[in-house]
Amino acid sequence: MWAMEKKIHRFNLSETEILELKSAMGGTTMLSMFTRTQIIGAMARKGKATYVGSGKENSEKLNPILGGVIEVNPDALQQADVVDRERRAEAPGSCYGLHGIPVLLKDNIATKDKFNTTAGLFVLLGSVVPRDAGVVMKLRRAGAIILGKASLSELMDFRSLTAPEGWSARGGQGNNPYVLSASPCGSSSGSAISFAANMVAVSLGTETDGSILCPASSNSVVRIKPTVGLTSRAGVIPVTPRQDTIGPICGTVADAVYMLDAIVGFDHRDAKATRKASKYIPSGGYLKFLKKDGLEGKRIGIVRKPFFNFGNNSALSHAFENHFHTLKRKGAILVDSLQIANIEEILSYTASGEGVAALAEFKLSLNAYLRDLVASSVRSLADVIASMRKIRF
Repeated sequence: MWAMEKKIHRFNLSETEILELKSAMGGTTMLSMFTRTQIIGAMARKGKATYVGSGKENSEKLNPILGGVIEVNPDALQQADVVDRERRAEAPGSCYGLHGIPVLLKDNIATKDKFNTTAGLFVLLGSVVPRDAGVVMKLRRAGAIILGKASLSELMDFRSLTAPEGWSARGGQGNNPYVLSASPCGSSSGSAISFAANMVAVSLGTETDGSILCPASSNSVVRIKPTVGLTSRAGVIPVTPRQDTIGPICGTVADAVYMLDAIVGFDHRDAKATRKASKYIPSGGYLKFLKKDGLEGKRIGIVRKPFFNFGNNSALSHAFENHFHTLKRKGAILVDSLQIANIEEILSYTASGEGVAALAEFKLSLNAYLRDLVASSVRSLADVIASMRKIRF
């Protein structure tokens, strides 16, 4: 197995895109030399702490330092073996979708298997969910293998206004792989950390207010925050139904779109939101919009204040100006220095009213999620608070 793992890393498993993985795991190219079992086995070992870097044979213990993966699927290799057999038998769907692609899920996305789903809380360890989350059902139908659960800011960063980004009682402190002292941001910290450190191929995060966008930005990875209702929130530990959404965090726009196509659509357990949003899903999905000249003629507004005011940070300002020039070279029409009336009030958690609404909706939504569990030591937010007060760190 060690010899095979060295062979896999000569192929360069790090930063490998979905199409490259599919080729390596059974396509028609020269890379078709690995089974899904072999590649997923290598990734599972990374999540458990050991990473064998491309071009070198030394081992570095990443996950204990970075804290990106909170739990690894104990059945991942057996599940990979099943999809290998499906591929060899040319079973329907085995050459399409996400068949055999390993996916890391944020730890508030429920899976009806041996995983825990805790949102980083000790008090939810051992709780039993009634079913897979809606997006997980879609991933499994697409052939994906759930590789593990990612760490996160506890309770989706809704436990405290002062808790460190990326920290949870269960997962500890997640760390930015580029600069350990820098914030990984949250709450989907582990999903972004793990991909940035090449521990996973693709991952899913959730967002209420910046929880996909911010950690992806802080860890230099690609993300899509879908419109609310485009992806089902059923089976996801919630904050508020007005704002919660689930989206991909990965390395390329193409991979993000592959993931998005797999998880969007109607779900009767989140019927109101997904029925409305599903009307806007393009026929044939989003992949058809992946074009090299896709920016040609597109109008892109730039709201410099307050988003691109970098003060004395000339390096950051220069980096963004380079990005703007790249967009222009690709044919985009930049509408610069747009102004939005009352932007400060809109962005204020308190002045906008978001804070008051979210607190009320969080209690109602979390209580509903907890009541639906098959087994749990807590059935309400009040139970969670009471149990947490008994825990000493």
